[in-house]
Amino acid sequence: MQEITGLRVIADRYDAFIVDVWGVLHDGTKPYDGVLPTLQALQQAGKPVLLLSNAARRSESVTPHLAGIGVPRALYRDMLTSGDETWRGLKTRGHVDALPFYRDLGRRGFVIGAGRDPGFFDALDIERVEDPAASDFILANSLVRPGMTPADFEDVMQAARGNGAAFICANPDLVVVYAGKLEYCPGSLAARYEELGGSVMYHGKPYAPVYARALAMLGDPDPRRVLCVGDSLRTDIAGADGAGLDSLLLAGGIHKEEFLRMDGTADAPAMIAAAEKQGVRPTWLACRLDW
Repeated sequence: MQEITGLRVIADRYDAFIVDVWGVLHDGTKPYDGVLPTLQALQQAGKPVLLLSNAARRSESVTPHLAGIGVPRALYRDMLTSGDETWRGLKTRGHVDALPFYRDLGRRGFVIGAGRDPGFFDALDIERVEDPAASDFILANSLVRPGMTPADFEDVMQAARGNGAAFICANPDLVVVYAGKLEYCPGSLAARYEELGGSVMYHGKPYAPVYARALAMLGDPDPRRVLCVGDSLRTDIAGADGAGLDSLLLAGGIHKEEFLRMDGTADAPAMIAAAEKQGVRPTWLACRLDW
């Protein structure tokens, strides 16, 4: 684990980049300083960037949002979200060639947090129900609005669990940084559902299938020359480790309270200690995504 001052120091070692979105490119409202020049520099060097996000929305819904807060679509090759993977899973529901979880899944779903991507349910053969006790599965896309916690959904999860419903987590993140504050994500609900003894299907980072698809979308480059950039030890760095890819851990995102000093610089010893405690090993460390 080595600290670097900017991506330019190591860019020549890599042919392609898999980059997290929230907490790396932006804070939910605007891009971080240094992000746009970095994406521009990688583009000019002919190094493709794939954005890999645990957003529960499909990428076709996220890209306009990114453009709206100042990250133009022209600055990256493609995007893949956990919402894309969730949609694909639900699209195969009931098919003989689907994963066992989806092959045997009923069609009645209780949805938590669907409002930000209304087109998500287009072409899906599911029936949305209003009573979790009458559902075959819970689909968690978000916690509906800022400030909500898993405790706000305890009654829903208890009712669904009592009915033997499965749980689909379209965003495995536990928390995210929004405008400088931590907000809960569906991963926190999924963890509680597992505590209740329920069956959970996770889509996105750190799980292997999303990395296989990301590499395929990049044209199957040599994995030894692909760098993953992220701010979460649990998802970004653990996912890269599991996929056999190098990674760059940034201090200014989800772990900023631990990893950023008062003067705004990265606390590399704290980052290393936290990574070792988590059982992961980022290749590189930096304060933020900068060139």
